[in-house]
Amino acid sequence: MFLVRKVKRESRESGFTLIELLIVIVILGLLMSLVAPTMFSKVDSSKIKTAEAQMQMLQTSLDTYRLDIGSYPESLSELRTSNKRGWDGPYLPREVPLDPWGNSYNYSRSSNSGEPFSLSSYGRDGQEGGEGDDADIFHR
Repeated sequence: MFLVRKVKRESRESGFTLIELLIVIVILGLLMSLVAPTMFSKVDSSKIKTAEAQMQMLQTSLDTYRLDIGSYPESLSELRTSNKRGWDGPYLPREVPLDPWGNSYNYSRSSNSGEPFSLSSYGRDGQEGGEGDDADIFHR
């Protein structure tokens, strides 16, 4: 009989009660509510940095194209294929990348700022203008 009681007592003491599990879940939820906003803001800032890096790569490809051809291309697709005389590409290893939000980069041979071309991304919202993470990103 002593053995039976001891076995029952050990089985009651092993494991967690429902209250203990709920407390752990609440604590984890509170920690996540503090950590998640910080982590998600890092995702947005890393996408902005990725867009800037991709535009720098595109600028280098555009400058190389201009050195070979004598002028900048009409569109970014000419960095991959072109029938123009002097073309020595492709100037990009793969297809023209989309910006980190899945939109095409905006390219124009004319620029209002006196630059030989303009290259930009409309940011997270995919529309011209905006503030914060929705702000437009321009090549430098």
